[in-house]
Amino acid sequence: MWDGYLSSNYHSLQTSVRKSLAKGLMIQGAYTWSKAINMTDADGWASVGWNWGPVFDRNRAVAGFDRQHVLQMGWVYELPMGKGKAIATSGVANAVLGGWSVNGVMSNYTGTPFTVSAPGASLNAPSNSQTADQVSQWTLLGAIGQNSRYYDPSAFKAVTDVRFGSTGRNILRNPGIWNTDIMINRTFKITERVSTAFRAEFYNLPNTSHFGGVASGDVSNSNFMRILSSSGERQVRFGLRLGF
Repeated sequence: MWDGYLSSNYHSLQTSVRKSLAKGLMIQGAYTWSKAINMTDADGWASVGWNWGPVFDRNRAVAGFDRQHVLQMGWVYELPMGKGKAIATSGVANAVLGGWSVNGVMSNYTGTPFTVSAPGASLNAPSNSQTADQVSQWTLLGAIGQNSRYYDPSAFKAVTDVRFGSTGRNILRNPGIWNTDIMINRTFKITERVSTAFRAEFYNLPNTSHFGGVASGDVSNSNFMRILSSSGERQVRFGLRLGF
């Protein structure tokens, strides 16, 4: 079809907080509680999972990019040491401890949804997706790794006769992510026109794991409902800049 015929909607509660710079501290943050529903995640020449009229409504579900909760906070803090501050205002103490600041960004958000797929050999419906049958209440185990499962796989099985599976689109969610980046910096005045700036950057300072998606493509696969990848390990970088 050349004309638009799919639909989507998005509802959210959004709130923010901001504390202006006072006593060396500024904080700004935002929280969003939302739900996005669509029929496809494509944003241009779209395709859908089910093209047969009697089951076309199966396409409408929580969007694959939906993140139900998103919390982000950022801050800048000038340490209370050095000239014009509360402590270490002069002499060697000012030279060593004065002028330092700490900046940071923290992000915390829930995971995206995914579909529990199954082999489509018995479906006999080209250009249509097959999903697994759900045979019991699914259970979140939360385990990670080669010998562990994130969800209990026994809740699902492959379809054995010619029909669509009982589960729908995007019924489960991948794990969420928590990340905190910190930067420590200071500018040292050498002369009136020459200065040097030191900076230490810590990406994902707590070294929290950013896990990959749950393997859900085939209920008969040995890795079904496992998470076997992660990214975003802690990185540390130092920089020194001369300005004149």
